[in-house]
Amino acid sequence: MRRATAADLPHIVRLLADDALGARRERVEDPLPASYGLAFAAIDADPNNELVIAELESRVVGVLQLTWIPSLTYQGRWRAQIEGVRIAADLRSGGLGRQLFAWAIDRATQRGCHVLQLTCDKQRPDAIRFYQSLGFKATHEGMKLVLSAQGVDA
Repeated sequence: MRRATAADLPHIVRLLADDALGARRERVEDPLPASYGLAFAAIDADPNNELVIAELESRVVGVLQLTWIPSLTYQGRWRAQIEGVRIAADLRSGGLGRQLFAWAIDRATQRGCHVLQLTCDKQRPDAIRFYQSLGFKATHEGMKLVLSAQGVDA
């Protein structure tokens, strides 16, 4: 596991697009749309964000974004949010996701977070089962308000 670099961006976008939902949301083009580079630069410059990849034999095979969120609740304790999780399709169910999450849980613990949270699209039952197997519980009902679709699902 390591922090992503700009050179990893085309590989990350390919991972994000490699399922039915992601294929509708992402644009795998060469060159990538500028919006990806702008988003990467913002994430990379923000000390409360880490874009992390799993690499196997010089191949980007997994990705997730960790965001550190300060909060007044729980007496001012921090929480961590996981977003954009993907594992290469040919490596799913082989333990790589567990390794990536073990790394993320350890990282959130190191940062002093009291909770690690994530959301998962209800159309991803396999992912939901995977998160539950790691000990994540569906304790809250998540909601989204799409502000600007621009032809992309939220």
